Amino acid sequence: MTMPDLRPSGSKAVLICGPTASGKSALAMRIAEESGGTIVNADAMQVYSCWRILTARPTRTDETRLPHALYGHVEPTVGYSVGSWLNDVRRFLEQAPANPPIFVGGTGLYFFALTHGLAPVPDIPDGVRSESRRLRSKNGLDVMIRDLRNCAPEALEGINLGNPARVARAWEVQRATGRSLAHWHALETNPLYALDEVDPILLWPDAKRTAAKIDRRLRQMVKDGVIEECREVFRSHDPSLPYSKALGAREFRDHLEGRIGLDETLTRIAAATRQFAKRQRTWFRSRMSNWRRLSA
Repeated sequence: MTMPDLRPSGSKAVLICGPTASGKSALAMRIAEESGGTIVNADAMQVYSCWRILTARPTRTDETRLPHALYGHVEPTVGYSVGSWLNDVRRFLEQAPANPPIFVGGTGLYFFALTHGLAPVPDIPDGVRSESRRLRSKNGLDVMIRDLRNCAPEALEGINLGNPARVARAWEVQRATGRSLAHWHALETNPLYALDEVDPILLWPDAKRTAAKIDRRLRQMVKDGVIEECREVFRSHDPSLPYSKALGAREFRDHLEGRIGLDETLTRIAAATRQFAKRQRTWFRSRMSNWRRLSA
């Protein structure tokens, strides 16, 4: 089979998205070697300084060999959103990189915001986030829904009330800003890139091959010291914070606390990762139908 032309189109930035374990980082490295561009992280978990092995962040050797940006620059105690990422990207672009950047990651919302704009929702104060987490831990979604119905029923429009994350987000925004999400979405900003100004690549590998790669990568993580990494992270940080949503974090914590053996841990993580990849495909299929799709 003839290898497709993966070179950037002229002076366009390159966007590489795809499900987990689809080979995104390898492709980004290959393009960076040819173009001289900086590889910019677009993965919501690879921003955290505490995770390298667990999130399959580029190795220190890779980061030294080729320029990388927005990897591991956020402390786990810091709240970080798609808006935070866009602000970091804007600052990076203001430095006028010599060559077009290569954005790579599996967080579809980052790419969607990059090319479609984002509602300018103010950052949520830590106190509101803490209160939200406390309510959710006590099955307090009904309290959040009741609060919204009483003070701002429009905040619930279009919200799936069976989705705890969506309800909590609507409650946090209303509580912190006094305005609903719908209000902020009506003020959506212009994108940093129009889609026709970039070379958007969506990796779409065979699902069975991806599942096999997930298993191999997980075993390699163990050899590389992921259990030791998790032990260190959970020794000093609060596992209720967003960084702990990284795939495998909960299962490795259960293993370290003696609740499940290693084989069961890896089985559960592999299954969760395959389900996550499936959800990613569904999201990409609905939002990225006009991206250049590559099977490998």
